[in-house]
Amino acid sequence: MTILPVQTHDTAPEASKPHLDAAVKNYGFVPNLTAVFANSPAMIEAYGVLAGHFEKTDLTPVERQIVLMTNNRLNGCTYCMAAHSTIAQMQKVPTDVITALRDGTDIADPKLQALHVFTTKMNEARGHLSQADVEAFLAAGYTEANILDVILGTGLKTMSNYTNHISNTPLDAPFQANAWTAPNKEMRAVA
Repeated sequence: MTILPVQTHDTAPEASKPHLDAAVKNYGFVPNLTAVFANSPAMIEAYGVLAGHFEKTDLTPVERQIVLMTNNRLNGCTYCMAAHSTIAQMQKVPTDVITALRDGTDIADPKLQALHVFTTKMNEARGHLSQADVEAFLAAGYTEANILDVILGTGLKTMSNYTNHISNTPLDAPFQANAWTAPNKEMRAVA
């Protein structure tokens, strides 16, 4: 496995440094994922832009975490699941929702469960959903724009999850309390 270095302000490319500074301003520290993104000025900037746009959707903070954490679980990303569990707690996402997302079980709220199911199908089918899948999502109270919001969140998690997989990003101390182990999946290398 390739390990990408966790950059610091001193070692990062010059074009990545403003993004590291922004992380300190926003979080009080530079998360290791952000420091890995700093290896590529284009990646660190792109991720920040996409994350900012995802925040602008009309999905609630709880709904956004459902999209993100569902993808984290399906992609087996231990770093992002721990980080987003912590963020979800800070955003007051109900504990039962966080637990369901971490465990891959149903969410009691029917509308939130519909989002969870739709996001799962989006990830697993790589966007090839049936008309019935779309209709069920819309019938739950979501909009056509929300279909694209789910795709945006899924794309965001593809970037971070795959980066963590290839770099084996060390989990930051603030996320340690929510460390997560991915369910056993057969992982195969592509030759």
